[in-house]
Amino acid sequence: MERESMECDVVIVGGGPSGLAAAIRLKQLCQENDVDLSVVVLEKGAEVGAHILSGAVMETRALDELIPDWKEKGAPLNTPATEDEFLFLTKGSSFRLPTPPTMNNHGNYIVSLANVARWLGEQAEGMGIEVYPGFAAAEVLYHEDGSVKGVATGDMGIGKDGEKTAHYQPGMELHAKVTLFAEGCRGSLTKGLMERFDLRKDCDPQTYGIGIKELWEIEPEKHTPGKIVHTIGWPMSGDTYGGSFLYHLEDNQVAVGFVIGLDYKNPHLSPFDEFQRFKQHPSIRPIFEGGRRVSYGARAINEGGWQSIPKLTFPGGALIGCAAGFLNVPKIKGSHNAMKSGMTAAEAIFEALKGGDATQGVEPTAYPDMLKKTWVYDELYKVRNIRPAFRAGLLPGLAYSAIDTYIFRGKAPWTLHHHPDHESLMPASQAQPISYPKPDGKISFDKLSSVFLSNTNHEENQPAHLTLKDPSIPVDYNLALYDAPEQRYCPAGVYEIVRDDDGGNPRLQINAQNCVHCKTCDIKDPTQNIHWVVPEGGGGPVYPNM
Repeated sequence: MERESMECDVVIVGGGPSGLAAAIRLKQLCQENDVDLSVVVLEKGAEVGAHILSGAVMETRALDELIPDWKEKGAPLNTPATEDEFLFLTKGSSFRLPTPPTMNNHGNYIVSLANVARWLGEQAEGMGIEVYPGFAAAEVLYHEDGSVKGVATGDMGIGKDGEKTAHYQPGMELHAKVTLFAEGCRGSLTKGLMERFDLRKDCDPQTYGIGIKELWEIEPEKHTPGKIVHTIGWPMSGDTYGGSFLYHLEDNQVAVGFVIGLDYKNPHLSPFDEFQRFKQHPSIRPIFEGGRRVSYGARAINEGGWQSIPKLTFPGGALIGCAAGFLNVPKIKGSHNAMKSGMTAAEAIFEALKGGDATQGVEPTAYPDMLKKTWVYDELYKVRNIRPAFRAGLLPGLAYSAIDTYIFRGKAPWTLHHHPDHESLMPASQAQPISYPKPDGKISFDKLSSVFLSNTNHEENQPAHLTLKDPSIPVDYNLALYDAPEQRYCPAGVYEIVRDDDGGNPRLQINAQNCVHCKTCDIKDPTQNIHWVVPEGGGGPVYPNM
């Protein structure tokens, strides 16, 4: 069976905020100018929003521009931010700090970004945009001249042995004049494009964090709609970047999460267990006592900012949203920048295609310069030095951030730089072991019960989408030198060192069915031996209200 193909003007890989904003803006321009461009959005999740996980407090700046009457159209922004708290935690107490200007949330909304994406998907479909959930773009297609031709979705019905089963269906090729990649943080196709077109030649490496989140229903008397709390300090050591958030949504729900920079040094550290330990703090635990945990998830986030933005275009396509890395780390927000990047790319693409002369491999070269003239670059430039300053430690990072914010006002005559996260681990023999308390099943939990709440599901009879370039490295190198850190940095129990009954013959077991698609393994593995590829379309988590 050969793959069928479909021709269109623009293919967008990823049905998140940036991809859907790009699609909607393209259609708006078509309607305003009486031009017909076909736009297709591919989304690997079982539904739009299924794989979207974020805090999230949303700044509406981009949404106001894209859909000014979003309130009248029923956008799910229901909880205005009402108050901010910024706490420094020690092991047994907490101290309130002044809220930094970047974390002032007046005018913002506490949202489920997954539900915002679902609503954007409805708006896109209402405009005639073809949105295909459950179709994972697995391969970039190229013309003979090397320009991007489009993408192919993954084959269905391939067994674990790599052979076709009775349910085999070949993927479909989607050919486009321009392909936009909106895969989110550390997208697998974007990663290949970075290498093929050397898009990182003139920028810093991207640096990342892992965000782990739970949604809780708490007792009504403890709930304050619109309240926003951020913490730093315990349980993190002073040399590890990290902090928490608690966002009070509507209906007695609180989103609680922890973010840890993936440049941490101690291979014994487990981000999941640090999060569970954090919830036991005497200032935090009472909020959740008597409540009920509703959902769980995890996702890597970009932390590189301005100096890590790659070249955004290449022959036949462009990068938008978190695929490129527009998160504002000090503000702890990225959806507004992601949407604006998609909208700007759409405007550049429309100008390139509206005459009807373009045929194939169109590079929207105007997009980067157009984006630099928007508020996105100005916003990211002003905070570019804050995240890398914390490599010196928590207290020096706080001190520098205050100086950079209040004295230099983001215009310091220098730029601090990033390094790859996978190079930061020290040997296990030189690191302090960490003893984590057992979960109590009330406030803190284990990984497997948490993954259950993410609604994660993969077709069992398929090749593992977590691939190893060299199968010997996990034991011969990672286990020997770092005590197999993949067992701890994965928040879903995917990686496990198993041994024979006598304790010998250690080997890595990959429980791919547990994967919540956070991409941490692809980022943090010390030798970059783990390569994450898309599973069958529709596989992975299904996040409700996350």
